[in-house]
Amino acid sequence: MTLVGFHASHEQIPPAALLRAVQRAEKSGFQAAMCSDHLAPWGLRQGESGHAWAWLGAAMQATGLPFGVVTAPGQRYHPVVVAQAIATLESMFPDRFWPAIGSGEAMNEHVTGEPWPAKETRDARLVECVDVMRRLLAGEEVTHDGLVSVDRARVWSLPASPPPLIAAAVSPEKARSAAAWADGLITVKQDTEALRRVIDAYRDAGGRGPLTLQVHLSWAPTTDEALAIAHDQWRNGLVGPPDCWDIPTPQEFDARTADASPEQVAETVLVAHDPAEHLDRLVELVELGFDRVFLHHVGRDQDAFIDVFGERVVPELSKARPS
Repeated sequence: MTLVGFHASHEQIPPAALLRAVQRAEKSGFQAAMCSDHLAPWGLRQGESGHAWAWLGAAMQATGLPFGVVTAPGQRYHPVVVAQAIATLESMFPDRFWPAIGSGEAMNEHVTGEPWPAKETRDARLVECVDVMRRLLAGEEVTHDGLVSVDRARVWSLPASPPPLIAAAVSPEKARSAAAWADGLITVKQDTEALRRVIDAYRDAGGRGPLTLQVHLSWAPTTDEALAIAHDQWRNGLVGPPDCWDIPTPQEFDARTADASPEQVAETVLVAHDPAEHLDRLVELVELGFDRVFLHHVGRDQDAFIDVFGERVVPELSKARPS
């Protein structure tokens, strides 16, 4: 069986509305939720960016769902601060929380005023952060001097057991290197062969734990409406790695994609008006080897999507089996 979750997009939806959406998703049959952790939206039309950690406490209290968050310790967040937040949520909501750890994007991190490091340095910093956080979550007092500095830190309020630390990766190289420390992997929808390479790289390197896929999709009663929603809200998806990691502002994402056509956006977002078509395409993705799939409708109005997919997609998609 496949776990089917709802992706809560802080970049697009005000926090209070997003809280109501995740409650609605639970009532409609979604089995889990995850959220982004951004300081800025991808584009000015999205226009939001609530604080993920504050929101998670409210959302987990308001629902019974397990939750994940994709976050990036090392610059905007010190790893000690992230470890404390992880420990608090896991203590309050045992076995319902998983953080996915990535190396971040300049758009969210440049605000510290520190230089944005090269990717190799960011990846090395991430490994240091994971080590620091694991030691803190195990109850150690930690001092560390490297790409991050820690002075006699301790997390005092600890859960009975730490949650899994999931690696966020979009390339085979990152998936392969993350296998050394991760308790699972999350990636985003790409073409089929690219996803196979990511999965194989992680598993061949000894990667353990569940494989999770986030899928950006657009649904509306007509295909034209679904296409217009995707074009308005998610043309930033046309800016892929490594450029998307290094762009510092939403304005630049908008400038880079100002001339993008709706058809081009549909190459990165699943666009269809028929829930059955979405289901068929999602089943194909799950069968590549994913244990969990989180659906992100890129529109700002979530209610109709939640109701329709809760009735017509989630029950059948849950029956799909990864190969």
